[in-house]
Amino acid sequence: MQNRRTFLKTGALAVAGAAIAASCGPKPFHIVKGDGRMHLRFFPYELQLQHTFTVASYSRTTTPDVQVEIEYEGVTGYGEASMPPYLGQTTESVCTFLRKVDLSPFKDPFLMEDILSYVDSLSPGDTAAKAAIDIALHDLVGKLIGQPWYRIWGLDPEKAPFTTYTIGIDTPEVVREKTREAVGRFQILKVKVGLDSDMQMIRAIRDVTSLPLAVDANQGWKDRSKALEEIFWLAEQGVVMVEQPMAKERVDDNAWLTEHSPLPIFADESIQRLADVSDLKGVYSGINIKLMKCTGMREGWKMANLARSMGMKVMVGCMTETSCAVSAAAQFSPYVDFADLDGNLLISNDRFSGVTVVDGKLTLPERPGIGVIPL
Repeated sequence: MQNRRTFLKTGALAVAGAAIAASCGPKPFHIVKGDGRMHLRFFPYELQLQHTFTVASYSRTTTPDVQVEIEYEGVTGYGEASMPPYLGQTTESVCTFLRKVDLSPFKDPFLMEDILSYVDSLSPGDTAAKAAIDIALHDLVGKLIGQPWYRIWGLDPEKAPFTTYTIGIDTPEVVREKTREAVGRFQILKVKVGLDSDMQMIRAIRDVTSLPLAVDANQGWKDRSKALEEIFWLAEQGVVMVEQPMAKERVDDNAWLTEHSPLPIFADESIQRLADVSDLKGVYSGINIKLMKCTGMREGWKMANLARSMGMKVMVGCMTETSCAVSAAAQFSPYVDFADLDGNLLISNDRFSGVTVVDGKLTLPERPGIGVIPL
């Protein structure tokens, strides 16, 4: 019975992948062989959102995604690339990049610095594709060591924070409905703002619950004085932090807001990779690290440590992703001030079991690597 279920599951994935796999080659499961020891496999997998997801600049019901595996001596590490519109990456661009990756020069996966430096050198961008390789490699090496990465990094899983749950921009009726669904499951909500309906959104949520809120303007606010006035109002409504209030190019305005705001201001679109962290000291209170933007766990962990050394706060976030990438990001969540790791909870076709949320708190699996099991 188990073999039959596995066969049916594999067949369903192949059918689903075939419809969108043209950019990944003639087969839905494209294989790049190394030297006979490490094998890279990948295929496209479209994520289906449970609700229409709306932010200040767009709406969507799906997210393109590419699933990645690296196998070494019978052990498989899992990774993924998720590409929301603003990343500027596509299924085709990810698959094109992955075809370039040649693991044959590396004798084993423990040469992580060499492998990931090589992968990063293949192009100036393609961060989501690089993150997929990085996550799969971390999962593989963790499994070979027999330990989860939070333990390898010396972190206490009991210190994993509550995760926010995201409420997208919508009508008051839908916002109330989404809020009711979240109450009792989460201890803090994240609200997308940045339009003229901001106060209406917050009031709709407050009709349902008094839970603490985080807000994300996604660069939507245009006037810094009005933004500051709104932040003071938000603080009175139980908001505890603000993410990316104004356009990332408006450095002086964001710095002015941070200086005068009663709430911590976090960079999101303004922060991509490790090299960006130092420039944001004094501009923001903290940074939001997302694996799809920073090329994965290796660089995300470095960013968190650098930000901490500079006296900045740290947040870990995600895109809409399966439990694979979310569980990877969760490995360093015990080190952060805020976590926004609900991307797997926003989709209806997760492929993995991994990190879970218990009464709103991230609960890290004890399994080695990133702790995921294919469903």
